[in-house]
Order: sequence, then C-alpha cells, then structure tokens
Amino acid sequence: MSTRTIDAAAFDAAFDDGEDVSAHVDWSTARRPGLAKRRVNIDFTDQMVRRLDIEAQRRGVTRQALIKMWIADRLDRVA
Repeated sequence: MSTRTIDAAAFDAAFDDGEDVSAHVDWSTARRPGLAKRRVNIDFTDQMVRRLDIEAQRRGVTRQALIKMWIADRLDRVA
C-alpha cells in the first residue's frame, strides 16, 4: 500500500477538520498504544462460573466478555 506523506501538524489539522486521512496511514503497521493484550489466569468456584454463565447468557455475551465488561466498569469508577 502506498501512503502519501504529510507532516504531523497537517495530518492533525486534516483529521480535526473531518477529512479522510486514511491515505496517510499505513494500516498494516498501525498500533494503538496501551492496548496490548496480556493473558491473566484466575480461578473461580464452580458456583461462580455457573452464575457468570447465567448472567452472560441473559445478556447475550460470552463469559469472558461479561467479566471484561464488569472489570472495565469497576476500573472506570475508581479512576
């Protein structure tokens, strides 16, 4: 993919004006800092897993998605 080169100030101005800046980005190498994933292992009791599964099913999400949503919500409250 070929990208057009502009300086950061011009890129920021174009973005702020709502222009399409995708021609200036090499999406194959683009990264979002601070969003690297790390695996964390945690043990739950059987009863907790059953309750998590019931709530996840009620919401139509996976158990993992439910846990992530709940943890993110709690972290947002204390931040």
